[in-house]
Amino acid sequence: MRLDKPIGILLLLWPMLWGLWFAAQGFPDIPILFIFIMGTILMRSAGCVINDYADRKIDPHVERTKNRPMAAGKVSSKEALLLAAGLSLCAFLLILPLNSLTIMLSVPALFLAASYPFTKRFFVMPQAYLGIAFSFGIPMAFAAQTNSLPSIIWILMLANLFWVIAYDTAYAIVDKPDDLKIGIKTSAITFGRFDVLGVMLCHVIFIALMVTIGQWQQMGLAYYGGLLVAVGLMVYQYSLIRNRDRALCFKAFLHNNWVGLVVFVGIALDFLIYQG
Repeated sequence: MRLDKPIGILLLLWPMLWGLWFAAQGFPDIPILFIFIMGTILMRSAGCVINDYADRKIDPHVERTKNRPMAAGKVSSKEALLLAAGLSLCAFLLILPLNSLTIMLSVPALFLAASYPFTKRFFVMPQAYLGIAFSFGIPMAFAAQTNSLPSIIWILMLANLFWVIAYDTAYAIVDKPDDLKIGIKTSAITFGRFDVLGVMLCHVIFIALMVTIGQWQQMGLAYYGGLLVAVGLMVYQYSLIRNRDRALCFKAFLHNNWVGLVVFVGIALDFLIYQG
């Protein structure tokens, strides 16, 4: 479940919180906020278990993953599948008090989370598929808070998609030598020698789309201040990944938690100060 490594929970949590604050035009309903935070923890945990199950024959050959429980033979396939099913069931029970639109959206969300680990076998850009999966908290947040799916969710999902490709490509650079030997597909391999350029270009598109959303939603200085700090953090990340040092690329991946945080703080402060 990798609860000892909460970076995945945080990277899944931030875009969901962006969506909730935009949907509520400020602080969302407390019960909805609680359900979505707990649901994020449960679904990320289930996703990790499914990922380890899917990669149980690959992980032993990758330096970074060879000591994971399934790769090391400490957990059986049956145990892993039962755990993933139990976590998914708990997440589904959590959202039952919410409206039918939110419950309906949970079905494709679960499918995306469960199927992503298998895309590395045939899809040249599995990071894009992950981006869709990691963006599904946005329409679910709007559905829960407003019982509607306004146009803004598609731009917000697209923005998050490019952010996910950016940080997960930096992550993929870490495993690139192992992945090339094993023969699985990642965006870092697909981009080839333009992998660093690809990361930074996706960051630029992410920021551009968030600026577009800000104009559309008539956001104030706090929002754009958050985006400006995020740009500064991305420039720092470039200094980490430009030489493709594996340890520094992993550090850059982890650093994206701060990007998600400052964007969220900008959104929350803007609604509190200018529109609250």
